[in-house]
Amino acid sequence: MQTVLLTDLGRRPYKETWDLQESLLQDNLRRKAAGEPTVNRLLLVEHPPVYTLGKSGKMEHVLINETERQQRGIEFFHTNRGGDITFHGPGQLVGYPILDLEYFGTDLGKYLRRIEESVIQTIADFGLTGDRSPGETGVWLDPAIKGRERKICAIGIRCSRWITMHGFALNVNTDLAYFNHIVPCGIQQKQVSSISKELNKVVDFELVKEIFVNKFSDLFEANIEKDPLTMR
Repeated sequence: MQTVLLTDLGRRPYKETWDLQESLLQDNLRRKAAGEPTVNRLLLVEHPPVYTLGKSGKMEHVLINETERQQRGIEFFHTNRGGDITFHGPGQLVGYPILDLEYFGTDLGKYLRRIEESVIQTIADFGLTGDRSPGETGVWLDPAIKGRERKICAIGIRCSRWITMHGFALNVNTDLAYFNHIVPCGIQQKQVSSISKELNKVVDFELVKEIFVNKFSDLFEANIEKDPLTMR
């Protein structure tokens, strides 16, 4: 089994965490070029309100002007991940695996499916049936029922020489009103949801986090070790 170092960053600004991911990716690229062992990590974090636009995203999917966005205290960043526009904020479990896929299988499709499955199995513990929507990365509820499709987890990644960064965002107790000002993931006329909305109650965030880590460990066949990584 491969070892994955787990760091719970608590609540951190998006840009600070993005910079950390970049530094960890670059460190692994340096290690790989030098023939040294790479270090596999999983960062868990909550962000203050922020919209992020992926490489294939369209600015017209941002439905709020800059002045109003700033008045609402929402940051905005163009990112180097795949995908379109999404929201991160309090009550949302965001995970950034920094993995060397040469240890886990050099297949990005398989990697994405394993992240999806980790989330599907996590929400199943709360009685929710997660599923995939053909051609749309992420985890959905009722994706085959027209008018009922709701996305509960967005996924967008970057990969360089099989080192991954960016990751997933699972809506746990997220204020879904923030999604009203964007076209989530660039997908028209489909809803978003959260565990708390589906259950009509606030959910134990730390429990969701714990369950996810266990599912991730099983599906990636990884030994998880906690690591109090210092922000760089």
